[in-house]
Amino acid sequence: MAELLARSANIPRIGRFGWLMGLYAENYTRLARLFAPADLRPGLYTSSIGDGLDLRIEVIETHPYTVELRLTYDLQDPVTGESDPSAFVRVYRDARQAEATHCYVGRRWQDVIGMFPPPAELISHRMRMNTFLGKWLEYLAESGHGVATLRRSEATVHQ
Repeated sequence: MAELLARSANIPRIGRFGWLMGLYAENYTRLARLFAPADLRPGLYTSSIGDGLDLRIEVIETHPYTVELRLTYDLQDPVTGESDPSAFVRVYRDARQAEATHCYVGRRWQDVIGMFPPPAELISHRMRMNTFLGKWLEYLAESGHGVATLRRSEATVHQ
């Protein structure tokens, strides 16, 4: 038994930050397979699978190494009137990472946990947002959303 414990003590453990970077990598893979955001020009796109709940993808900006986008449904929060659920995502093409920077309009991490949160609280918040993003992307894939259902929209972008 002591030998088993000694061997398991030598196995490196993944820390919370490493776990978060793993979530970013998984989200990149899911997002790239679903919608190939690196190939999209700035603008508004709609993915419709005939269920009456269209997904909206707004490509906000593209840069040589990053793509900024927003995923949402065309549903409005009854209190704020803003689209909900909503996730703002920064895709790092070179690092093959996709990070949910904030979920829900006006709810950046500073709005949720304050300007100077302890590092552990900031990591926990980012883990929750990116776990949400991963589950949402998985749901979208299982529902049939993807490049084949994506159409560029001429509609104006919601601000």
